[in-house]
Amino acid sequence: MAMEGFRGFLGLLVSALLVGFLSVIFTLIWILHYREGLGWDGGALEFNWHPVLVVTGFIFIQGIAIIVYRLPWTWKCSKLLMKSIHAGLNTVAAILVIISLVAVFDYHNARNIPNMYSLHSWVGLIAVILYFLQLVLGFFIFLLPWAPPSLRAVLMPIHVYSGLLIFGTAIVAALMGITEKLFFALTNPAYSSFPPEGVFTNTLGLLILLFGALIFWIVTRPQWKRPKETNSTLLRPNGGTTEGVESPMADNPDNNMDKSDSELNSEGAARKRNLALDEAGQRSTM
Repeated sequence: MAMEGFRGFLGLLVSALLVGFLSVIFTLIWILHYREGLGWDGGALEFNWHPVLVVTGFIFIQGIAIIVYRLPWTWKCSKLLMKSIHAGLNTVAAILVIISLVAVFDYHNARNIPNMYSLHSWVGLIAVILYFLQLVLGFFIFLLPWAPPSLRAVLMPIHVYSGLLIFGTAIVAALMGITEKLFFALTNPAYSSFPPEGVFTNTLGLLILLFGALIFWIVTRPQWKRPKETNSTLLRPNGGTTEGVESPMADNPDNNMDKSDSELNSEGAARKRNLALDEAGQRSTM
């Protein structure tokens, strides 16, 4: 199946993957070079897992999960397979987010630092709660074959919108967290004096912002949307369709109108033929 503007899509996709990967690399360099590395001892090294796992899972992997349906070379794969990949990527991101939260709470508790006092923590926790609700509801409504198609149709726009909202909120929380960390950590020299760590980490923030912008652009282009499956319809004896598959006529009412018009035209032509035969028979008997 051909994609409209494929070269543009491919260029943006490669750019997004490159920028997202650079964001993860820049985060690791920041932590390993400027912040003394990683550990799990309740100290600053354990806290350092927080930005690494958030950028890797909550931003990079979540961004890939959002655009996975847009990859044209997967359009021949079954929708169930793509749903499973989408859910699997989001599950991996959720696990990394849980570990990142454990790291930051352990650090705060070990140092007697109050929890959940900053705007960064409020926004971040809201994003995490919404993310897990989105994951659970998506699993039970869209992945498992329990929810009726009518419910899925109603909730799908909400699911798409909330996914983008959560992704954007995660980026905002990450940028706030980076700035907050630099204000606390950079005292000599001060953050305001443009030290190398501050400049480097500000660049990391710009990469995260650019990655989010590319993902938003890719996922909001209607010409790059995955086509609907139309050739897997199973008809019930009463003429209905089975759950989870789409009828070629159901999604396009114009098709039904065309079909009705053709039936009317064929009936009219049959009547004309019958009248012609009757007239011919009457003439032959006269």
